[in-house]
Amino acid sequence: MSTTQSERLRELLEPLVSARELDLEEVEVTPAGKRRVLRIVVDSDEGVQLDACAELSRVVSEKLDETDVMGGAPYVLEVTSPGADRPLTQHRHYVRATGRLIKAQLTEGGELVARIVSVDDEGLDLEVPGVKGRKATTRRLAFAEIAKARVEIEFNRKATEKAAVETDESQEEA
Repeated sequence: MSTTQSERLRELLEPLVSARELDLEEVEVTPAGKRRVLRIVVDSDEGVQLDACAELSRVVSEKLDETDVMGGAPYVLEVTSPGADRPLTQHRHYVRATGRLIKAQLTEGGELVARIVSVDDEGLDLEVPGVKGRKATTRRLAFAEIAKARVEIEFNRKATEKAAVETDESQEEA
């Protein structure tokens, strides 16, 4: 996709997205056989519901029909929220991931798996899980120290937290 088309699409879509109190995360046009796919990724602090994607899709479709920004070739419009494995690249992504477990590739090498406790303008306060029965520790990580980061999917988080609470309670009783 040319920069010109990308800029035109962003200019066209940004007001429609922000009017629904959403953030325009990504606009991508990719070939798909004889058609193209226009994928619009939106997010918000509260997450994005399916109904919001459907409504935005209708409004965007109408707006695109009024313009020639996509040209004459057929395309498929897809409005979606970011996936769980989306990279954390902006400050607001980290804020939205507060309380979640992340895996960060560090600029100095190595990686860190930790839970985001809080976020400010300079970086993150993290809770690093304990290993082999040890207690969790805290760590401060500046944004400049992070090369890449993603949210780690936790399938058994509630069970883990419940076990940790039960262990803490039994230690307090002893």
